[in-house]
Amino acid sequence: MRTLKTTLLSVIVLFFSINMVQAQSEVTLDFPNADAALQLAQQHVQGWKDMDLAKLEKNLSPKAMIYGLGAGNDSLTVAQHKDFLKASMDKYTYEVTSELYLPVKVTNNWNEGEWVLCWGLNTITNKKTGKKSPVRYHTAILTENGKEIVAVYYYYDTGDVMATQGFTITPPEGW
Repeated sequence: MRTLKTTLLSVIVLFFSINMVQAQSEVTLDFPNADAALQLAQQHVQGWKDMDLAKLEKNLSPKAMIYGLGAGNDSLTVAQHKDFLKASMDKYTYEVTSELYLPVKVTNNWNEGEWVLCWGLNTITNKKTGKKSPVRYHTAILTENGKEIVAVYYYYDTGDVMATQGFTITPPEGW
């Protein structure tokens, strides 16, 4: 019985020790590539401001993936991203303001890497109707060695965008 208790106690201690070691992720705002990563993110956002596909694509790695950017797609390759942007810029204009940037490096965690978190306001205007949609956004841009962007994650409320463009959302019966 004593051996069983000792074994159980050892397993519990080992389990918590492993979890404690795994939970020792580190996040820092001070890292060697912070300025370079920040510049990459600012240049990317400047592409939206200027409605310039070349600027938007300039710092993307050929293997980059873009997530959460409308059209119902979970992810876009660089080529799909370019097609999406071209179609979008044919229908809408973009006015990006109130940007805020935060370079951050994460180690020993599932989201390890050199990131730039961005927040701002993107006022989208439908060229056909003239309707404006103010969209508060957040992006998380993953950079690699301060040289290129390997992923962009877009977060914004698509319901607000749809409502400002005149769409209605009908709740299910009995809601």
